[in-house]
Amino acid sequence: MLRATDPDAFGDIAEVLQGFTLTTHDLIYPGGNETDIAARLNEQFRRRGWREAAYGLGIVATRTTEPFGGEPRAEPERSQISSEGYKVDNVLRRVVLDVEWNAKDGNLDRDLAAYRALYDAGFVDVAIILTRVQSSLRQFAYRLALENGIEDAEARKRLATTTTTNLEKLESRLSRGDGGGCPVLAIAITERCWTDGRE
Repeated sequence: MLRATDPDAFGDIAEVLQGFTLTTHDLIYPGGNETDIAARLNEQFRRRGWREAAYGLGIVATRTTEPFGGEPRAEPERSQISSEGYKVDNVLRRVVLDVEWNAKDGNLDRDLAAYRALYDAGFVDVAIILTRVQSSLRQFAYRLALENGIEDAEARKRLATTTTTNLEKLESRLSRGDGGGCPVLAIAITERCWTDGRE
């Protein structure tokens, strides 16, 4: 669907992913709010014309009360609800893409709810979440940590987090329909992206 609706966006995603590698440093040392991995991916999309964007949505409800008997026609009553401030990491035309590498897994709920609303409002044709596999990548990182002299207990503690975004957590949300009608492409990075790029 993405290739049909926006082949240039599809090509950008393919190029970014083909050029992406994981290093030993990426996998065994903790990052900050935006890890080096997410920053590198976002930079590659920005170089291709994708931009971070904030979306705001509003709903206007109108009630028109019909007169009875000889009553005069009442003016319609209006109520407006607005929601502003949802940010998408990368937007190109009608395609949105979030990089959810090491964020709290609640971000997935926020992302999918926003995609659903943006799709229903006619802003978005396709949404993409770029994340990672959890179990196999964690085991691979644990092995690398030990090979690089990080003690067993320290490595386990550093790599044990299970409350962050990953494909396994995303799949369950997509299976229960959290994205609504919005087509969502899930892309997961695995240990096959690793290169021995020790720093």
